Amino acid sequence: MTDQTQDRIAALVKDADVLLFMKGTPLFPQCGFSSRAVAILQHLGVEFDSVDVLQDQEVRQGIKAFSDWPTIPQLYVKGEFVGGSDIMMEMYESGELAQLLADQGVTPA
Repeated sequence: MTDQTQDRIAALVKDADVLLFMKGTPLFPQCGFSSRAVAILQHLGVEFDSVDVLQDQEVRQGIKAFSDWPTIPQLYVKGEFVGGSDIMMEMYESGELAQLLADQGVTPA
């Protein structure tokens, strides 16, 4: 993985308030975990950007090194890594994810 790939990932993360690296797209998730992550964000009513890692092998491998997290999907809020779908689910159920989004100034659309 190249520095260029890391720079590209860093720019994507920096440019979006809420960014989900996922397999597939929000309309057509390509795995159950990505589907669950999209459903959580949609239920919270926040706008989010997504990156389909299946379209770019460099990003697919690079994001794992970037976050030091082995799996996809990965959620970023205001440049900070939040976690994968299991962590998102736990945070969603406890109300912690909605609170984090509110604390970061991300309000429902």
